[in-house]
Amino acid sequence: MKKPEIKKKIEIVNRKAKHEYFFIDELEAGIVLLGTEIKAIRSGLANLNDAYCHFKGDELFVINLFIGEYSHGNIHNHETRRERKLLLRRQELKKLQRKVTEKSMTIFPYKLYISDRGFAKLQIILGKGKKSYDKRQSLKEKDSKRELGRMNKYRE
Repeated sequence: MKKPEIKKKIEIVNRKAKHEYFFIDELEAGIVLLGTEIKAIRSGLANLNDAYCHFKGDELFVINLFIGEYSHGNIHNHETRRERKLLLRRQELKKLQRKVTEKSMTIFPYKLYISDRGFAKLQIILGKGKKSYDKRQSLKEKDSKRELGRMNKYRE
């Protein structure tokens, strides 16, 4: 009898984003990838730290998304930081483009994961950049929540 295969959950998160931006809206987008890129993502060789999204005409591209070279790739291996097209519905693209131009907001990738059907998905966030005093305020709130958690732990 064969053991059932256990799929490990691939989820790559941009942790710095919560510190840098206020999250306003989130969308799930597909990505146009090459064969060696999806294999590298399944191996966990991706990084979202410097990535951002940019419109070219009516299409949305993710720029600076690092996907490392696949170890078993040959001469046809992919470039690590090439532009990759994001797949969204036309209405979603128009809404995002309008908000970016009118309200000076930013679109950035927050989470890269493999869906249940085996496709690579990118969770993109429409956000507004935090000022330095906002960052300090959010750190104070985080510290106070941590202290309250410690106090409740000792009471029990």
